[in-house]
Amino acid sequence: MSETATTSAKTPVDFWFDPLCPWAWMTSRWVLEVEKVRDIEVRWHIMSLAVLNEPKIDELPEEYRELLETKAWQPIRVVTAAWQKHGSDILGPLYTALGTRIHNEGQGPSRDAVVGALADVGLPADLIEYFDQKDFEFDAELRASHKEGIDKVGQDVGTPVIAVPGDDGEQIAFFGPVVTPAPKGEEAARLWDGTLAVASVPGFYEIKRTRTKGPDFSNL
Repeated sequence: MSETATTSAKTPVDFWFDPLCPWAWMTSRWVLEVEKVRDIEVRWHIMSLAVLNEPKIDELPEEYRELLETKAWQPIRVVTAAWQKHGSDILGPLYTALGTRIHNEGQGPSRDAVVGALADVGLPADLIEYFDQKDFEFDAELRASHKEGIDKVGQDVGTPVIAVPGDDGEQIAFFGPVVTPAPKGEEAARLWDGTLAVASVPGFYEIKRTRTKGPDFSNL
């Protein structure tokens, strides 16, 4: 079988992310691990915590509100501009470079982290000009991508959103899973299989327990 035929036989998995979110970062590393042990192919899309929380921004704690109104916009603007100027294939590598610097290396969503990530993947350095662009050139495209993902699951969720084809041809979409640390190997595969099993049941909405640990990046 040719390489092209093998690739086309893989199940497409659409993944919406905001590089700011540490939980989405771990879920993304898990789904890349699943890519090694299941016949899936991840397709990356952007969403925005800032956009998601706009309708309720005045109800949020002051510290989180300040984060959403400033730093939450900065990296995602640069990612959106990179996507618009250099195509969707750059989203996965750029997210990996950003997440490694922001989360694993503790640089946070800083200008230096974004500058470094652009260099890591060979993107033009002048994309950093979008970091503080208030009248954002690609705001409509950012919001459209965000809406595409969030429309699949509803407003009462965050990032990431994952969508996979169902048996009937319609996509099955869900938020999460929220997990720490990111599972590896067969454990990653078991979580994938179980997540698909529950998400595919009509009328299933939620499994949840109290989160007792923070983000653990030690195995990334």
